[in-house]
Amino acid sequence: MLVKFKSKAAAEVLMYEDHAKRILDLLNKDVRRGVITAEETPRAVSRLEAEIAESRLHPTTEEVRRDVYAHHGENGDDNEHEPVEFVSFATRAYPLLEMLRAAKHDGHDVMWGV
Repeated sequence: MLVKFKSKAAAEVLMYEDHAKRILDLLNKDVRRGVITAEETPRAVSRLEAEIAESRLHPTTEEVRRDVYAHHGENGDDNEHEPVEFVSFATRAYPLLEMLRAAKHDGHDVMWGV
């Protein structure tokens, strides 16, 4: 399922629910429906920037986990070694971070699921 983020400060941002959930969990928000108010945007930007910085310190952790799963599956089977297409947390979070920065600058809310 897709989550559509909206704000008067920026263009809409679409994100898969699984990816949005990780970000919204950091901000203590529900993935189905919610709002980050203009007053909450400075904290949201800071929290997301900190998580991105942290994820860059340990970039191989998630990549290795996905690689092992891709090659060995749930049952430990050795599958063909296909190339892993890894997209970092920072890359996935960047469009929403930019929306939050614009909302912070312009004093607007960010909403989704409405």
